[in-house]
Amino acid sequence: MDETRQLIEALKRSLKARGLTYAALARRIGLSEASVKRIFARHSFTLRRLEQVCQAAEVSFAELVRLMERGRQQPNTLTLEQESALAADALLLSYFYLLLNGASEAEILRGYEFEPRRAQQLRRRLLELRLAEETPRRGLRLTVGRQILWRSDGPVRRAYEKQVKAEFMNACFAGRRDYLAWQPAELTDASIEILKRRLQQLYREFLEIAELDAASDQPRHSTAVLLAFRPWVLASVAARRRRRT
Repeated sequence: MDETRQLIEALKRSLKARGLTYAALARRIGLSEASVKRIFARHSFTLRRLEQVCQAAEVSFAELVRLMERGRQQPNTLTLEQESALAADALLLSYFYLLLNGASEAEILRGYEFEPRRAQQLRRRLLELRLAEETPRRGLRLTVGRQILWRSDGPVRRAYEKQVKAEFMNACFAGRRDYLAWQPAELTDASIEILKRRLQQLYREFLEIAELDAASDQPRHSTAVLLAFRPWVLASVAARRRRRT
């Protein structure tokens, strides 16, 4: 029963990430919205119905199973020791980053310049730090969730935040997969709180889509999103602001 519940939860995440409501799903599979809600509530899926829903959500059953496995509870905050070790070794952090993004050890060695002996050292270090474990059939498997919440003032962010921001923003954002919007405005406190909540929701949706695509067999593209806002005014404007007496 627990496996069934986890499978249904993974299917719900797939629907949500695709923006597919129960009403839209009902139209695609030829049922009423009430019937769809009842099937999900009672977990009364036949194999045929499950195939229909998967097809409507554009997710294969194999992808759904992988998504279910990733949905099992795993820590997403590292210990201070783990963060410090990653911050102190750029190669170790790179290797860990690739594993987090779904690359296998064989894919890492084929696609990136890691000397095999050094890769073995990195592998052992991840095992020592309990960031990964060995499995009989799949080799190295991470013991942490794929979406890591780095400490706001922790070792990794102190070591790499400036570099990441500079690299990310050093682009024209004119490509087909690029998007940049920039607009200053005068907002009330109430509007700022509304905007903050919406950005937080967008961030959660980005993570849900990333989790869904991590289980997909379709080609993927390394993608990053930067969401930020703060009190700010153009320096040349601020310099001309009259001081209040």
